[in-house]
Amino acid sequence: MAHGMRMDTHSGYSDDGGGGGDWRDTAMRYALLPLRVFLGGTFIYAGLDKLTDSAFMSDSGAGSIGDMMRAVRDSSAIPALIDLSLKNPVGFGYAIALGELAVGIATLIGLLARLAALGGALISLSLWLTMSWAADPYYYGNDLPYLFCWVPLVLAGAGVFSVDATLRSRRRRRAGAASAY
Repeated sequence: MAHGMRMDTHSGYSDDGGGGGDWRDTAMRYALLPLRVFLGGTFIYAGLDKLTDSAFMSDSGAGSIGDMMRAVRDSSAIPALIDLSLKNPVGFGYAIALGELAVGIATLIGLLARLAALGGALISLSLWLTMSWAADPYYYGNDLPYLFCWVPLVLAGAGVFSVDATLRSRRRRRAGAASAY
C-alpha cells in the first residue's frame, strides 16, 4: 500500500445481483434501497391522504387546499406560483396528490426510477418554495430535506429490487444471446 493511498479495489455500485464481493460491495448495492422505500412509501401515503380527505380537496374551509395556499401566499418565495394555483385550487390539489402517488409507486417498485425521483424532487422543490419557504430557521421546513433526499436517486437510479434492474438484466441477456449467433 502506498503511503496515504488505498490500493485495493472493489467493484463499486452494481445491480447485477451476483454473489461475491465483500461487505462494501453489498452495502453499496443496497445503500439506496432504504431511501427508496422511505420516499416511495411517504409519497404514496401523502398522495392517498390528500385524495381521501374531502376537506383538503376544497376551494375553502378548514383544512382546504385553497385556504392553505391563501395563508402562505405572501410568505412564499414565488407568490405568482400560488396565484396560478389559486385559479383552480382543487385541480392543483389533485395534480399534487396524483403526482405524489405516481412518484411514490414508481419509486417504490423502481420503475423509471430517475424520472420518478426527478418528479419527486420537483414536487418537493415546489412545496418548499411555496408552502414551507417561511419556516424559520429554514431547517424546520420539511420539504427542503425531501428535495435533497431525492438527489441520490436522480443520480443513481433505483439499483436492486427494481423493475429497472430487471429490465436491464433482460436486455443484457438478450444482447448476449444475440451476439452468440
